[in-house]
Amino acid sequence: MPHQVKRIFVWIFWIFVIYAIFTSPDRAADLLITVWEIIVNGFTSVGIFFDRLLGR
Repeated sequence: MPHQVKRIFVWIFWIFVIYAIFTSPDRAADLLITVWEIIVNGFTSVGIFFDRLLGR
């Protein structure tokens, strides 16, 4: 993808994120909390997997 096109898409993405936060901050906070929980659960699951793989 050409650099200019990628740069335009990045700008559009961040403008949308800022718009979404300002128009619905409660929903944006709920979404952020949900994404954080998914990330934490993923790392926890990987840790449990390796603990069981190593027989701990």
